[in-house]
Amino acid sequence: MKKLPLFLLLLSLSLGAQIKYRGFGVFGSLTQSAHRYVNLDTDKKATDSLYKYYYAQSHISKEFFNWGAGAFLELGGSTARWQTEVEYANKGAKEMGLTNAYTGDRTGSYATNKYTYIQWNNYYKGYYAAGLAHWYFLLGARLEYLFKYSAPVFPGFSDAFPKFWFSGDVALGFEMPIAKKFHAFVEYHYNPDVLRHTHDNVKIGNRTLELRAGIVMRPRKRSIDDCNAPVYRGPNY
Repeated sequence: MKKLPLFLLLLSLSLGAQIKYRGFGVFGSLTQSAHRYVNLDTDKKATDSLYKYYYAQSHISKEFFNWGAGAFLELGGSTARWQTEVEYANKGAKEMGLTNAYTGDRTGSYATNKYTYIQWNNYYKGYYAAGLAHWYFLLGARLEYLFKYSAPVFPGFSDAFPKFWFSGDVALGFEMPIAKKFHAFVEYHYNPDVLRHTHDNVKIGNRTLELRAGIVMRPRKRSIDDCNAPVYRGPNY
């Protein structure tokens, strides 16, 4: 968590002294997430007293699909910008439980460990024009509050996630104007845990892929980029 304030400080310094309002937007998203479990004690011998060393097993879960939604504010220069946003996001994993930890026998059906987060996301945004359209990249971090969860598989581990966490994020986006002030955009995000959750020598990491689509409202170009341009007022001026 100590790295997050440092990241925000470096982000603000990189944008420079000239901070302008660039736009406000809303989005909806499709999320695809999975968990990776790494049991650091699986090399120990199997005895009745060492049952916990084989549970939960090291594995990668099945993908879990859900949704998210949010709103953001964009500030900065013509190319280097800061995007700050609030997001409601569903993450989790499809898991098949164990009936015997020693033999690895599974239940045969999947259940969902689901986690709903309210997130404050902050990104450095590199914004580049390409004719009428624009493309950009995002690089930043998400501060996450665990709003609610349901974790029936691997209890004792999957239900031990902290209330506050943070994750990294990198994304590519494409934007096009659809009206005078309104632009449509699509983004694709890669959102992994920077640090894994650790409980009883078992590490659990989340990875979420997110496809977003939304609308951003921007001020007219002359109010953003041409505010210092001379204006011809006629021969009497």
